[in-house]
Amino acid sequence: MLSRVFRSASRPLARRAFATKFTPEHEYLNINGGEATVGITDFAQNALGDIVYVDLPSVGQKFAKGDSFGSVESVKAASDVYAPASGEVIAINEALTSSPELVNESPLVDGWFMKIKLTNPSETEELLDEAAYATHCENEAH
Repeated sequence: MLSRVFRSASRPLARRAFATKFTPEHEYLNINGGEATVGITDFAQNALGDIVYVDLPSVGQKFAKGDSFGSVESVKAASDVYAPASGEVIAINEALTSSPELVNESPLVDGWFMKIKLTNPSETEELLDEAAYATHCENEAH
């Protein structure tokens, strides 16, 4: 019994049903089975400054990995946001329409942009895990 517990605990995070992956461009993909929540990282929101507007896609829209699906505007800049993986939009965070500051306050919890049904889950294997993303951010900050 315990050997099964230890074996399952030692599996790589990417094989579990739930994992967070990152792009070098600072989008994240919070994967839960065949669905994922997409947004920008804390690093990105810090770089942008106070977010004043978020342009979101429509439910039902389909995107290929790397396609622009929306944009964010801040007091400093405007930036497109790109799909970290291919999928179909199944939900958007409507709260961002009236409260875009949620992206600054809690980008990975309350400030998410959309939820997608992954159409090619193997694409997520190419994304950065948390440790690799942290190293990427450290290198970019220097």
